[in-house]
Amino acid sequence: MIIEETPMGSQVAIPNTEAAILARVIQADERTLTPDAARYLLSMKLPSGDEERVNELSAKARAGSLTESETQELDSYLHIGFLLGVMQSKARHLLETEN
Repeated sequence: MIIEETPMGSQVAIPNTEAAILARVIQADERTLTPDAARYLLSMKLPSGDEERVNELSAKARAGSLTESETQELDSYLHIGFLLGVMQSKARHLLETEN
């Protein structure tokens, strides 16, 4: 687990999942993201079938009835969501500073 400080000064614990590690690599990358790439990143989302699966797993999690493999599956979706969120935040920042 990595502890990072947010821009507001609070600390957040970030797990060392594949998605979290890759997100840190992307955040530390000094190369410039192009506006076209930023717009593409902002258009990315889970396919509807995956969204339905996340909703199903989330409902089971709230009910306390997830199996171990379902817990791992939901964790994978959450990690990818975190990674996509980091990438999209970087993309939004680029597009906002360009205007």
